[in-house]
Amino acid sequence: MSQQEVEITIVPEIAQIGQTDWDACACPEVADGGHPNDPFTTYRFMSALEDSGSVGPGTGWQPQYLMAKLAGEVIGVAPLYVKQHSQGEYIFDHNWAQAYERAGGRYYPKLQIAVPHTPATGRRFLVRSGFAETGFAALTQGATQLAANNQISSLHVTFCTQAEAEQGAEMGLMPRMTQQFHWLNDGYDSFDDFLGSLSSRKRKNIRKERAQAQAFGGEIVILRGDQIEPEHWDAFWEFYQDTGARKWGTPYLTRQFFDIAQETLRDDLALVLARRDGRWVAGALNFVGRDTLYGRYWGCNEHHPCLHFELCYYVAIDIAIADGLGTVEAGAQGQHKLARGYLPTQTHSLHWVGDPGFAEAIGSYLKAEREAVEEEIEILTEYGPFKRAEVEEQE
Repeated sequence: MSQQEVEITIVPEIAQIGQTDWDACACPEVADGGHPNDPFTTYRFMSALEDSGSVGPGTGWQPQYLMAKLAGEVIGVAPLYVKQHSQGEYIFDHNWAQAYERAGGRYYPKLQIAVPHTPATGRRFLVRSGFAETGFAALTQGATQLAANNQISSLHVTFCTQAEAEQGAEMGLMPRMTQQFHWLNDGYDSFDDFLGSLSSRKRKNIRKERAQAQAFGGEIVILRGDQIEPEHWDAFWEFYQDTGARKWGTPYLTRQFFDIAQETLRDDLALVLARRDGRWVAGALNFVGRDTLYGRYWGCNEHHPCLHFELCYYVAIDIAIADGLGTVEAGAQGQHKLARGYLPTQTHSLHWVGDPGFAEAIGSYLKAEREAVEEEIEILTEYGPFKRAEVEEQE
């Protein structure tokens, strides 16, 4: 099967690809009725971003989806965007942009293969089963050729899988390693079972934090599927706006996104809300994958000690244990997660830079960065909250 047989098309609207073909590449596993491995690359999530105006004109994220066809059949798709800035990516290249522009180059627009506003690992080259090698090569070459033909400075593939990072490196893209903090389920039967794996001091600290949080004077509820109603989205939108204004200046998602989530995404959601004196005062939104719980957004309109830790980290662990999930990804950054049982974990991206001299400089930087990240992960893991295997503490 030769590479020349594959036809690459740029598609400006995901509806032109259609849910059947997109999901056949992105999440064929949902045919059994279960959750997708990665809820963020499903047609429902990607189209919700587009239909709600969270991507598209005025956002700096202009969809230019890649579609690979072989003998008339869609064998692969990729969520490609033309970017006018570097916001909403979470693997940062601001310094690259500044350096390139100081040297007289034009960094923007650039191309980005990513899930907008979503620092969660998953496949970025979505290839139908049976076409793994052909589809990956076609989409990778199509994206880099598009950048080169249009004299676009660079292409970035963020939060891809490690396997994709290795494949992309073999094809000449530059791999980058960064880190997040993830909770790993070691077959725990309960939260107390998880606590039993921690050192005595960390275990006591978490119990103290949970007690403080749960003494905020109200109740904490977990809403799933049809339990989530418009009133809950009204409250959560208020929280999300506050967090977005403080972190990014303007929220990335529009209010309409949450209305669409109510209709098409609610079965893949776990919304955790805190209520006090009849009012919703804080909330955390999680997406549920087949083996991973993804913590995405948090906000509040009242401050209560440790309530953020409870809603975002500890309840997420409760849900993962109850659902038999293997991992909780709690979002970008945050060494404070380490003390709460979340360990440093590699995350991956791929980069192509058109200017040879600039590409060489970036390559040297990435090599040094990788060595530093590997060392930091090793040190942080060593100082993690878990019991030392060789010196088990006396209870």
